Amino acid sequence: METSIKVLAINPGSTSTKIALFSDYDKLFDATILHSAEDLSVFDEIQDQLEYRTQTIERSMIENGCDLRDVDVFSARGGGLVSVTSGTYAVTDLLVSHASMPMSGASHPAQLASQIAKGFADRFGKRAFVVNPPDIDEFCDIARVSGIRGIYRESHVHALNQKEIALRFCEKRGWNYCDANIIICHIGCGVSITAHEKGRMIDSNDIILGSGPMTCTRAGDVAYMKIVDMAYSGEYTKKELIEKLNINGGFRDYFGTADIRDVIKLIDGGDKFAEYVLNGMIYQNAKYVGTMAVAMRGSVDAIILTGGITNNKLFTDRMIGYIDWIAEVVVVPGEFELEALVAGAIRVMRGEEEAKTYTGIPVWTGFDPST
Repeated sequence: METSIKVLAINPGSTSTKIALFSDYDKLFDATILHSAEDLSVFDEIQDQLEYRTQTIERSMIENGCDLRDVDVFSARGGGLVSVTSGTYAVTDLLVSHASMPMSGASHPAQLASQIAKGFADRFGKRAFVVNPPDIDEFCDIARVSGIRGIYRESHVHALNQKEIALRFCEKRGWNYCDANIIICHIGCGVSITAHEKGRMIDSNDIILGSGPMTCTRAGDVAYMKIVDMAYSGEYTKKELIEKLNINGGFRDYFGTADIRDVIKLIDGGDKFAEYVLNGMIYQNAKYVGTMAVAMRGSVDAIILTGGITNNKLFTDRMIGYIDWIAEVVVVPGEFELEALVAGAIRVMRGEEEAKTYTGIPVWTGFDPST
């Protein structure tokens, strides 16, 4: 009989750090550690949050009566890397170095995950992995084209949850993921709406560098001349403008909150402007579903709505009203990112899958006109 494996899953997000301790696939506890805007405001850069986030995890483990020394493997969301293929990666010095820079080109708390995991693994003599980081690149080449020579669209997606949701959904339906065409909408504080064509994420909006619908905290697509005006207005430093667009945009800019429940309360109280903005967010999400349907030439087997906001029935009902003519729409509320982190680590620890080595060489480096 195999000895059970204790896995600590680590998933830092914009406003929280989610952790869970599993014994094999049995959850011992999970916790969502919330970080207020005030807590995070003392840090100039996301990388500066490393020690703070590490300490919050240590405190949460103690509060739940768990000892970090008993953990066999630390499994992290990852982020901040050059583009990679999907899979589970051993956390190495190179991977951590690239995450800390970050090599992806834009900072996001996900970059802290591998660093936290390696810190624990080194301290206790254990192993650390990154599973399906947001730097996975499976784009079809035509999706990379931009309107500026030398700049290409990049793949930054909620790959961890999207891949797990796709595999679970296909298994339940008796489908082969590599034969199915699915649009998956991960809708939380960040949003990625992605075309999964026969097992590959061929196109999506960019959750790191910024594109797509408005979210609870992000501005989404804004006419670029307006951004140029803001950049040269003298009202913002570069850091302040980035935060305006990527941390303090969306609901937070309109209403001072990143919680959709607060916006719903405003609507229930008769606030017509709050309803207008919410409907605008729903509309933008629905338009991106249409974009991904075009990417797959209209051949769509199913549309899946997932992520934290899909727990809100008002939101999902209104969004379905825009898109159910494209294909069947299935709502899978919440997310399975922690479970996906655990599954990836256990597969490697059991020898069912070989851990990949991060090379620091991007999957795609540009268009070669000679080919």
